[in-house]
Amino acid sequence: MTTALATLDLGVLDAVVLDTDGVITDTARVHAAAWKRAFDEILGDRDRDRRDGGRREDTRTAPFDIGSDYLRFVDGRSRADGARTFLASRGIVLPEREGAGSLEALLDRKTGYFLEEVAEHGVRAFPSTVTLLRELRDRGAGIAAVSASRNCGAVLHAAGVDGLVDVRVDGVDAARLDLPGKPDPALFQEAARRLAVPPGRCALVEDSLVGVEAGRRGGFGSVVGVDRQGRLREDLAGRGADVVVRDLAELTLVGRHHGARHPLV
Repeated sequence: MTTALATLDLGVLDAVVLDTDGVITDTARVHAAAWKRAFDEILGDRDRDRRDGGRREDTRTAPFDIGSDYLRFVDGRSRADGARTFLASRGIVLPEREGAGSLEALLDRKTGYFLEEVAEHGVRAFPSTVTLLRELRDRGAGIAAVSASRNCGAVLHAAGVDGLVDVRVDGVDAARLDLPGKPDPALFQEAARRLAVPPGRCALVEDSLVGVEAGRRGGFGSVVGVDRQGRLREDLAGRGADVVVRDLAELTLVGRHHGARHPLV
């Protein structure tokens, strides 16, 4: 795939749906760091238990790897699905809601670590994405921000881009509406519904494998994969991306949407 193909025609597309973490804001790394801190606490406890019991070190207690474990098991999934998927890869099953060692407690700790980082260092929107959002608005296209995170609203606001999107669908909506997580396309389809645009006339921009797969399964008119680290191009294409770019500065808009936008907020 070449960046020469990275074109969205707003003559045939009415709206663009964008994932938030890693596409709009530089928060995917913050989520990954928070997950590592939370997971390593569990893995470290289990490793100490094995050593105290006189058993040999188990590779399944090796620290969480942001470069591989996050991308394979967590990225793009809901909090609970991502945690369960990673823990299962290490042979760990936690009780759902039973005290300090429960999945619920793990998720709460991860959220706390994420919010600590955001409070201390703030949130940055990718400049090229901000430019794209402004051009989409100038051309009359609808814009939706989607995230599996319950903190999406706060993140968009902290990054100063909440006013550039028409609708937002996040983890709060997923819980309220009982929407399944990616790779199910339900979150993205809900965004298209709120924009009052059929998925086939929406472009989807995603940086996770499960997100790209969800866009393809959801029947979106164009699926753009974002591979900022240059490591997932073939995988994103294999999951259904029509084009893969390193940065949204490589994405060219042509045409103009002439109809009025009527988002269902």
